[in-house]
Amino acid sequence: MSKLDILAFGAHPDDVEIGAGGTVISSIEKGLKVGVVDLTQGELGSRGSGELRLIEALNSAKLMGLTTRENLGMRDGFFELDEEHLLKIVEKIRKYQPTIVLCNAPSDRHPDHGRASALVERACFLSGLARIETTHGGEKQAHWRPKAVYKYIQDFYLKPDFVLDVSNYWDKKIAALQCFSSQFFSADSKEPKTPISGAEYFDFLKGRAMEMGRPSGFLLGEGFIATRPPGVDDLTKLL
Repeated sequence: MSKLDILAFGAHPDDVEIGAGGTVISSIEKGLKVGVVDLTQGELGSRGSGELRLIEALNSAKLMGLTTRENLGMRDGFFELDEEHLLKIVEKIRKYQPTIVLCNAPSDRHPDHGRASALVERACFLSGLARIETTHGGEKQAHWRPKAVYKYIQDFYLKPDFVLDVSNYWDKKIAALQCFSSQFFSADSKEPKTPISGAEYFDFLKGRAMEMGRPSGFLLGEGFIATRPPGVDDLTKLL
């Protein structure tokens, strides 16, 4: 077991990069250990394939400097909020014992995102219950509950509870996204156009980041929704 500071979940490979890539890179460059768990291979996507997206996800992981990246192999489009899927996520939370968990937006254009958000949030609670037993490598796991669960904002605009400054990490975030060459714009591609494959999509992402960052005085920001109010013991920490 390699304990992580942050464990980020995504319904599909590239979800974490889109919604929280700058935050992940910033955290790693500040010395934190960060891992990603993708729930599915994104095999129902109109472009590329599940097998190709696994390769792309590993390339992005190397570029960002992740400690680990795993794929749970859930069925794209068909995973549900049930015991089987909850326990798969509980096992990963207990394996990595993260202080913070990041997950998909609670409501979004792609219906998998909202379901993944609810699934991970509930699994974080269940993971802290000692009477729920899971094993890893044949050994019983200790119960573990992350201190915080934050949901990154994706396609739909949702009002953030807080914003993280990613101005200095934007170029590396885009480089990580470009590892998923099957999903984003390529002038030579013969595959169907999707909501994220147009030449304008990265401009949209930057515009969203400017929108998120501006009220906080940042050039570029990533917004998050907290599952409970963040607390501090010093007002100056909110500046």
